[in-house]
Amino acid sequence: MTETSSKISNMKPRYDLLDGLRGVAALMVILYHVGEGFATSSRDQVINHGYLAVDFFFVLSGFVIGYAYDGRWNQGMSTGSFILRRIRLQPMVLIAVVLGVISFILQGCEQWDGTTVSTSAVILSIIFGFFFIPSLPGTLPEVRGNGEMFPLNGPSWSLFFEYVGSLLYAFFLHRMSNRALTIFTCVAALALASIGIGNGSGDYHLGVGWTAANGGFFMGLARMTFSFSIGLLMSRRFKPIKVKGAFIMCSFIICCVLAVPFIGGENWPVLNGVYDVVCTLFVFPMVVYLGASGTTTDPYSRHTCEFLGAISYPVYIIHYPFMYMMYSWVWKNELSFSSAWPVAALIIASVILLAWGLLRYYDVPMRQYLTHKFKRYLN
Repeated sequence: MTETSSKISNMKPRYDLLDGLRGVAALMVILYHVGEGFATSSRDQVINHGYLAVDFFFVLSGFVIGYAYDGRWNQGMSTGSFILRRIRLQPMVLIAVVLGVISFILQGCEQWDGTTVSTSAVILSIIFGFFFIPSLPGTLPEVRGNGEMFPLNGPSWSLFFEYVGSLLYAFFLHRMSNRALTIFTCVAALALASIGIGNGSGDYHLGVGWTAANGGFFMGLARMTFSFSIGLLMSRRFKPIKVKGAFIMCSFIICCVLAVPFIGGENWPVLNGVYDVVCTLFVFPMVVYLGASGTTTDPYSRHTCEFLGAISYPVYIIHYPFMYMMYSWVWKNELSFSSAWPVAALIIASVILLAWGLLRYYDVPMRQYLTHKFKRYLN
């Protein structure tokens, strides 16, 4: 979810609406994770399908990366230059790990079951987080004890797979013809459908990839591979259509799709898997297509989309350490949402404010510095 249309060449139109939609989806992710603290299972969680926002981010990234860079390979852009452009996203990851360490210390340096974690384990987890090395379940750096690949900042798993997608693009996908890419995307779609409908998650949903347990790593890879590839394919074949009110319509679709309760109940849970697959294979590509076709019509809508797009990445990457602390407080005190919602609302507001501050005073200056530092390599 990290490649914004602001990085697109000035010779091409800017997709303001896609930036705004990324921000809408990021805010829905926060609401989804707030709901985790009060859910008893994946079936009764509020904003039940919030995990699908990641698939939307992957489609969006494939589309924007293809739009921004496909034409540059023939202009002399090297693989190393492209990878350097992606690595410049790393400064916010470092901040997220630092916030994750602080939250872990405030929780007493213990796993969710109360087991005390050694200092060496925490240090190793920090190193793994900084260098984007996934932790395997039950190993020393997996400090929280619930199987997260990035236990100091859980959502880093999706950015990890975005990096994998960028590497696939740099070494293979950009070289593929449209026909070859179409075949590759169809194969990836079948793999993804088999996970959702075939119950790869164990509860008929596509909320997989955050842990390497039970094949989770490969299922996360499948989520990214299809969504990124379809986004890339769309960017190559994109022909805009006339769409009025695209931002409102697409935002409404995203919010509704993510907020739908678990489908099928106890008798037909496979319907939930079907729903996830349909959303990922068809709905999200359609939303990206409509969003790319639409335009902002006034300064207010343009500034709104710019703001939402600007904070989307920092909001997404830093919010979860605050969720860890909220979960610990809620679970230890056995609190209900009715008694804890003011704190949850304060956390959401604080995350947005902190994300804006980090963007303005840390992330943007750091990216500018890195751009200047590696300017001769960014051909």
